[in-house]
Amino acid sequence: MTEKKKKEKEENQEENRPRVRIKVKAYDHKIIDQATKTIMEAIQATGVKIVGPVPLPTEKKIYTVNRSTFVHKDAREQFEMRVHKRLLDIYEPTAKTIESLSSLNLPAGVDIEVKM
Repeated sequence: MTEKKKKEKEENQEENRPRVRIKVKAYDHKIIDQATKTIMEAIQATGVKIVGPVPLPTEKKIYTVNRSTFVHKDAREQFEMRVHKRLLDIYEPTAKTIESLSSLNLPAGVDIEVKM
């Protein structure tokens, strides 16, 4: 078998394994890094293979507002909201792993989305 075929075979086996995908979102990058560190420590304590955290592109929402209500159309202000995202993959999770994920105490302002 050539190296290319071996690599494709390994990738197919990795795709077929059961996994849990965790997507973490927050407005503050310090809080999201702290939350991912907490999640990683809890999962590594169960002895499961984990991949990540993979930083996903930051979503920026920019709002432009007139400074005055009626006159001075040229005077404008811009505000932006940044949503930072991280991705974690847990391969071959156990019941203990899922239990430790559900009992985590994470900081306020962190949104977690778990897909199985």
